[in-house]
Amino acid sequence: MQFAKRLQPLQSNVFADMDRAKAVALAAGQQVIDLSLGSSDLPAETHVIEAIAQSLHDRSTHGYLLFNGTFGFRQAAANWYEQKFGIKVDPQTEVLPLIGSQEGTAHLPLALLNPGDFALLVDPGYPSHAGGVYLASGQIYPMPLKAENGFLPVFAEIPAPVLAQSRMMVLSYPHNPTAAIAPISFFQEAVAFCQQHNLALVHDFPYVDLVFEETGNWADSSPNPKSKIVRLSVPCASRREAEVQNPKSLVPSILQADPDKSVSIEFFTLSKSYNMGGFRIGYAIGNAQLINALRQVKAAVDFNQYRGILNGAIAALTGPQAGVKSAVATFEGRRNAFISALHRIGWNVPTPKATMYIWAKLPSAWSQNSIEFCTQLVKQTGVAASPGAGFGKSGEGYVRFALVHEPPLLETAVERIAQFLH
Repeated sequence: MQFAKRLQPLQSNVFADMDRAKAVALAAGQQVIDLSLGSSDLPAETHVIEAIAQSLHDRSTHGYLLFNGTFGFRQAAANWYEQKFGIKVDPQTEVLPLIGSQEGTAHLPLALLNPGDFALLVDPGYPSHAGGVYLASGQIYPMPLKAENGFLPVFAEIPAPVLAQSRMMVLSYPHNPTAAIAPISFFQEAVAFCQQHNLALVHDFPYVDLVFEETGNWADSSPNPKSKIVRLSVPCASRREAEVQNPKSLVPSILQADPDKSVSIEFFTLSKSYNMGGFRIGYAIGNAQLINALRQVKAAVDFNQYRGILNGAIAALTGPQAGVKSAVATFEGRRNAFISALHRIGWNVPTPKATMYIWAKLPSAWSQNSIEFCTQLVKQTGVAASPGAGFGKSGEGYVRFALVHEPPLLETAVERIAQFLH
């Protein structure tokens, strides 16, 4: 049987590879502490579960759900964005429900790329961003993320011939896996760059709420010394509104740098903020033409989620937000415990400002073999982590730990890591 060539680059996946390594360790009798997958272990809030449960007994929710039937959810998403970022959103033309944000990042390239076109992706980056480009028969130009640049790409380094053949750029801040954050000045630069080169600007935004208070306001100066603020080609009033508003978020939305939604689309998922990863609910928001193009692809692939899940998502977006604050506090406590434990064993890892991850530079003995490090670590100790190389070439020399267990277990994991290293 013959298969399409587009499957060839999809044969290796960091999460699938580690899943096999964990299975081997379990079969050998290891007690596995899984820090490889960023799936929250916290529960969804009670009022969210109740909204879904009540829907189960409503027979009108049991059939197919078409686009017009999702308006209540789209309205809730638009209101959430306006309250959080001060951005006006049309729920009819600028919002699209998704089966998690990964569906959006994987399917949008089908709407934008012809075979051979380039997508500009951050390296390291989330694997589904690359997977969607491969499925669309596109090419990837990796934009390296380096510690000395605050893990932000340098647009001036992209070759002109690549730019001439590029159709989209994908960013994601707060960033997985590096946990870096980006200031509004960087997003302004990205918007101006994409306007200049006629690129769709795609921002994957799952960690908007998993930001720790000491991070400060997103308007702070850029950590990237090569970055510069670029004035936007948008009306002055819009630009002033974007600059002076007092956002409820500690990190910016791409739409605050592109308030006219000239080139930008953003993906949000309820997986992280609301602990609804298994419910697979998210949405796209932004440029109406991009939303419509993604809607056309989606219509060929699926209908929508069960209406009860959307009712739960509406309850999450419009109901009490204490659960979000509690989750952030939980992950901040885990971060502090894990970092302190690493420092005690002599592994001096910087303290991340956001996300549920620790991005750790490997000891010199493993600096060019993160996959072998993670394979041997889980085999010998049962501690599972994600190799940096699995997120892209520039991720080599690093390892990602997901903070998906309580502090005592995280500290046990570090004790095992210490035994492995020594």
